[in-house]
Amino acid sequence: MKRDKVEFENFLHKLFEEKKYPGVAVSVRGPEGVLFEQGFGYRSADGKLPVDQDTIFGVASMSKSMTALACAILHTEKKLDLDEPISRYFPELHIPGAPDECVTLRIIAMHRAGLPPLPPLEWSIAMNSIERDSAWYRHMCKTAPNKMDRIEQIVEYISEGKYKTLGAPGEYMSYSNDGYALLSYVVDQAAGVSLEQFLKDRIFTPLGMTRTVLDLDAGEARKTAGGNLTSLFERDEETGELICDDNWSVLPPFRGCACVKSSASDMTKYYKMLSDRGMWEGRQVIPEEAVEEMIGALYPLSDQPYYCLGLEKSRMSGTVLCDHTGGLHGVSSRGGFLSGGYSAAVLCNQGDVSVTHFVWACWNYILGLPLDTPHNWAVPSGKTFSMEEALCGDFLAEEGLPSHLIVRRQDGCLKGNYYGQDIDLLYCKGTVFSGYAPGDRDPHHEISTFEFYLRDGKAWAVRCGNRMYQRVE
Repeated sequence: MKRDKVEFENFLHKLFEEKKYPGVAVSVRGPEGVLFEQGFGYRSADGKLPVDQDTIFGVASMSKSMTALACAILHTEKKLDLDEPISRYFPELHIPGAPDECVTLRIIAMHRAGLPPLPPLEWSIAMNSIERDSAWYRHMCKTAPNKMDRIEQIVEYISEGKYKTLGAPGEYMSYSNDGYALLSYVVDQAAGVSLEQFLKDRIFTPLGMTRTVLDLDAGEARKTAGGNLTSLFERDEETGELICDDNWSVLPPFRGCACVKSSASDMTKYYKMLSDRGMWEGRQVIPEEAVEEMIGALYPLSDQPYYCLGLEKSRMSGTVLCDHTGGLHGVSSRGGFLSGGYSAAVLCNQGDVSVTHFVWACWNYILGLPLDTPHNWAVPSGKTFSMEEALCGDFLAEEGLPSHLIVRRQDGCLKGNYYGQDIDLLYCKGTVFSGYAPGDRDPHHEISTFEFYLRDGKAWAVRCGNRMYQRVE
């Protein structure tokens, strides 16, 4: 397929200038090799040190697929069984109302254990990291029952059941950082070595990912980086000022959940290997059966993303896409692969921003589509929903600061307030809506998707993005 590399580079340059992010690294690979690799912007507070494809960033939740792959490898080697209860590894762990036998490793890895969004990860960050004073920081310090620096504390919190479960194990998907914290320690036990060592020996080294480590405080990343490690940037919510520091989020029990540091180039090696069913440079470095366990035929394929093991799978422009996002202090990331041996990764050193437009451009470059083609799975239909009143109400998640989606009917339209921002809720299909700022219909500006769940004629929950918010009565 003919691809215009100059056009692609110019498009990314323009997009980067529009977004005004400090630094972004982009890597794209295919069967032909590296299709594109480049850094944009800077990685230091003074703006003098440039980003390139080898700059080490945090990848945050993109770490999850590596932990899931470790579990899948151990499954194929019969050192663990993905369909056995997690209580085998944590006998003290009990999800209220759920039979222990039904809370399996696979169910945990698919975010389907029935756990709503919970605060332990946010507590762990606040209590173990160097943080600036903020409303979030004060709230987390005030509410944290302990430092949340040991896995036993997460097990205890989950088992106490001071929350309302979503349903039976396997019934509903809601993103759970706590589940992947648990899986990190399952790998330790099943492998007989630490997750850190297992990933290095079985994934990073065989793939030549020489700029990738799993560590808590970026200490190992600094040693690996040879000076090419990014600083971390955030926008002050009140002043809009871009603030820089080197205070990496430290969240000890959440190792395999969010603590990998890597480069864009290394991440596309990893994703290309998955696209090639475990093959890398002519060698079967990962068992094909392990990749099948992660994202194979067991999991449905549709336009709507389905969370498999550590990756979301969906259909896009006639091909299969598996990808994941990530976000922490100074980290915004997204990457994955298309069927046929193609991969892309975009890493940014500013937290709480979206790099989705960059990643879509990568997929368009690979597929030969116009570079600005959007890939929203939820598309407004122009129709109205027949039971709008059933959706009205206040829906809450308490993962960090309490987060609300407040839905109301106004002037004959469905409106919402999400994270304090007014939005238009545009009907797509089923009980799925797409959220936009009032009057804005640019598909690149979609704020989130909202899927409502009705019972007895009224919505009891709504999945905002990939997290379930429950109605506040």
